[in-house]
Amino acid sequence: MPAPLLYTYRRCPYAMRARMALLQAGVAYQPHEVSLRDKPPAMLALSPKGTVPVLVLPNGVVLEQSLDIMRWAFEQSGDTDHGWARAQTSPNLALQQACDGPFKHHLDRYKYPQRFADAMTREHHFQQAVAVLLEPLEQELHSQPQLGGASPCASDIGIFPFVRQFAAVDPERFEGLPLPAVKAWLAAWLGSGLFTEAMRKSAL
Repeated sequence: MPAPLLYTYRRCPYAMRARMALLQAGVAYQPHEVSLRDKPPAMLALSPKGTVPVLVLPNGVVLEQSLDIMRWAFEQSGDTDHGWARAQTSPNLALQQACDGPFKHHLDRYKYPQRFADAMTREHHFQQAVAVLLEPLEQELHSQPQLGGASPCASDIGIFPFVRQFAAVDPERFEGLPLPAVKAWLAAWLGSGLFTEAMRKSAL
């Protein structure tokens, strides 16, 4: 049976977490790097929303959301607690929801203020991003290396790419935040073999 086809974009945090989950779960896939300026008609025919990731399974089923791809990947591992179940418990589920909801909202306006007609200042969005996700994340990581405990769960993989993106906007300012556990967690993921493999370039 052929491996599923993944339409992806290397720097997109949603696509990044999908690739990392597939790799973590040991699921082979065919990556197809997408040019955002010239999206392939085949992908648009399968997923008119036009955003990555999109996973096309061998049976023709199309998964259009990164969390759905992550869940499917972990389910294929044959281990019912291979990262997904631990991500569905409190507070991990709440952290994931905060990441994909208010944190992403503030991250976009902090990173790309010119794209948004927003009465709030860039500083406001920086402070709110810290408050809604990074401070609660610090509390959870203060006593354990990963949100999954001793080993990662889907929440670690699901949140990491967005924290990475936030930190990269102004690395010096990020380093000045009183978040030692978050910074250690982020550094560990940035130096991990899983992240390195997920960021390998693939042909367009």
